Amino acid sequence: MFQPHYLPSPRPLRLAIAISLLAHALVLLIQISKPPQETPEAPQLQARLAPRQARKPPAETRPAPPPVASKTQQAKPAPKEPRPRILTARKDLAPTVRQAEPTPKWSVAQKQEMDSFLNELATEAKTRPKPDLAERSMAMAREIARESGRDVHERPQEGGSRRRNDPTDLIERIPDSPPVDPFSLEFYMDALVKKLNRSASFVKNDPRARGLHSAAVEVRLNPDGSLKSFKVVNAGDQQEEIAFVKSVVERAVPFAAFPPDIGRSARSLALMICIQPTGLGGDGFGFTRRPEGSRC
Repeated sequence: MFQPHYLPSPRPLRLAIAISLLAHALVLLIQISKPPQETPEAPQLQARLAPRQARKPPAETRPAPPPVASKTQQAKPAPKEPRPRILTARKDLAPTVRQAEPTPKWSVAQKQEMDSFLNELATEAKTRPKPDLAERSMAMAREIARESGRDVHERPQEGGSRRRNDPTDLIERIPDSPPVDPFSLEFYMDALVKKLNRSASFVKNDPRARGLHSAAVEVRLNPDGSLKSFKVVNAGDQQEEIAFVKSVVERAVPFAAFPPDIGRSARSLALMICIQPTGLGGDGFGFTRRPEGSRC
């Protein structure tokens, strides 16, 4: 029928509760006893404080390097700065000493001698007065006579024909013609030189291109003033100047026709243009008449 329910006695429960309480107490005691053993973890807090102690030494090391760098920076430019100062001081003192020394040495007599010497040089440097028209005409006549004498002596040796590139061959005479009037020839030559100078002002020329040796160019004109020939007698190293002279002559052509007295006696007239290097009469610009007896 119905089985009776047996209730357990309370003793085993009490024992179990007591045992569990003891076990929990032991666990609590063990956990309480462990913290003093785990105290070594405290250095972690010290490790965090360590950077605070490490900040002090860099503060001491930072001021130390700047003086070293400043010493090096001051030591490098130090030898360079005084050198130019010493040199400039010497340069400034040198001219002052040179200027101060010679001034007291000059005496009144020496100054007078120097002035007289300079005056003599100035008088010698003055150009001689140009000859008047009569003197120039006589010189031209003597030159023509001399050229005609040379022509007579040279014709037998050259087979009856004279070299046309000879610088002394100025006038090509007509056989059995009267002599050329020196006055008329002088005026005509001056007119040719003036026209050459007018044409030269329109032609570009670089004086720096002038060579170191002399050169000569022969320009021969027909009786009507046209250009008969342009010959280079001596080129030297004046190629640039020769080209300049040629361009000037081509621009100036045609020249004025021969005067009647010259046209009756001359088949052609030659101009010998001499090109001189710098320092030997070639310093100026334009064309000028050369004195009697001068050669290129």
